Amino acid sequence: MNNEKGKIFAAWKPKGPSSAQFLNSLKKKLGVRKIGHAGTLDPLASGILVVGVGKGTKKLGEAAGVEKEYIAKIKFGERSVTDDEEGKKTICEVKEIPKLDDVERAIGKFIGDIDQVPSDYSAAKVGGIHAYRLARRGKEIHLKPRAVKIFSIEIMKYAWPFLEIKVVIGTGVYVRALARDLGEALGVGGYIAELMRTRVGEFTKEDTADIS
Repeated sequence: MNNEKGKIFAAWKPKGPSSAQFLNSLKKKLGVRKIGHAGTLDPLASGILVVGVGKGTKKLGEAAGVEKEYIAKIKFGERSVTDDEEGKKTICEVKEIPKLDDVERAIGKFIGDIDQVPSDYSAAKVGGIHAYRLARRGKEIHLKPRAVKIFSIEIMKYAWPFLEIKVVIGTGVYVRALARDLGEALGVGGYIAELMRTRVGEFTKEDTADIS
């Protein structure tokens, strides 16, 4: 890709770097001074990151408000303090392994307009500070439920203890929190084992820029 300015484009962030680290690498490759992104991806997540350069950064607010699609792999039978693979795990006592019908019924409760409490290790802010920063300092956090919308959840594969889903969400939804809450609804605990963002608005993987 050329060093275009005043543009918005989709880039594919690999698993590993934080969104900020990935953005810094793009900044050097593109040779631009002003760069930003819409919709943070955790280091353990891969997928589409909408990037703005130059005057394009002013349009990132619009890009952050569109629906997003994820492929998520949830592991049941354990809880994680971060609600994903990174955190310390606790084994849950599972008296009965949920059947597919049980999982489908539980999922149905999370489609539509719901109230969701973000993960303590999320980018949600508490008094102007990101919750994950406070959590890592050992501070006690009390995040309030937020009204959010989940458009659809499709089961792709279920083989205990793993469930793979495709989920389309609105603004403010935390997929890690969805995994946690689904595990609790089933009484078995759960967290995100793998996460990939496959669409942001009209941007898909096929639309990601070739930056080399």
